[in-house]
Amino acid sequence: MSAAIRPEEALAFIRAETRARPVPHAPEIVLHVADEATALWQRTEEELAEIGLPPPFWAFAWAGGQALARYLLDNPGIAAGRQVLDFASGSGLVAIAAAKAGAAHVTATDLDPFAIPAIGLNAAANGVADRITAVRADLVGTRPGADLVLAADIFYERDLAAAVAPWLAELEAGGATVLIGDPGRSYLPRERLEALATYAVPVTRALEDAEIKRSSVWRFRA
Repeated sequence: MSAAIRPEEALAFIRAETRARPVPHAPEIVLHVADEATALWQRTEEELAEIGLPPPFWAFAWAGGQALARYLLDNPGIAAGRQVLDFASGSGLVAIAAAKAGAAHVTATDLDPFAIPAIGLNAAANGVADRITAVRADLVGTRPGADLVLAADIFYERDLAAAVAPWLAELEAGGATVLIGDPGRSYLPRERLEALATYAVPVTRALEDAEIKRSSVWRFRA
């Protein structure tokens, strides 16, 4: 957490700028999301740019996360009883879906200091706070000890994709199940993946330039 922002300040900002709403493609889950995407994005940039905080990815249900959450809820055996890592968790949507599907425990990681209280708030709203731990950490290159690793909407930037894809492939090769939720973003390594399921996901036009985004759940090829 930046010294300039205390956890209670971040939580107060989240409560003031969002409200709890069902996730369009996974209505079993409610998230604290922004009513007006562009307005919150601009306000966050204007008010918080001086302390170097990133855009509020935690305030929206992104297409890949919705697809992966839906897949976990529809196939609970994938997560049931497992130790789960939700990498770059954002709002905690995928972590919450894994917990609802019966995961023994979920570690939800993100680098954004606002995402950590957002994950906690959303986990509590869905009755799974006792099985989700939010951690601000960069785990790329580590062996996190999870037997199910989840990652959604992470292939939007070249350098991030170049670092994350080999790491996730190594975790899969080492015995973990690695599932990715993604609508086909620019740097998705399609040639290394197989699609397990595809959905038509309702999204926010202001962020995705569409009202429906075709989004898939992927796994690294053996």
